[in-house]
Amino acid sequence: MSSLKVAAHYVCRTRNHKKGGRISEHGKGRAIDISGFIMKNGSEYSALRDYGKGKGGKAIRAAHKAACGPFGTTLGPGSDGYHEDHLHFDTARYSGGSYCK
Repeated sequence: MSSLKVAAHYVCRTRNHKKGGRISEHGKGRAIDISGFIMKNGSEYSALRDYGKGKGGKAIRAAHKAACGPFGTTLGPGSDGYHEDHLHFDTARYSGGSYCK
């Protein structure tokens, strides 16, 4: 892999932009959203287009799975309507362990 396509990082906002909601981990500077990966050969894999499909999509799914544990929250396509086009990683800690979906 050569680089990441960052969809979002620090932005002071509530979770899922819901009015009156809790501050997002993005608003605390402790989250990042990755929409894709650019490989050394120039090929690009998108979470929206490729997740789980073909060689690149399997790699994205594997990255999503591997992030569960090192990150407090790991979300991606299929988790909810807010994360269909990217992988979300944050450092929140929960008493029951990591939240991965």
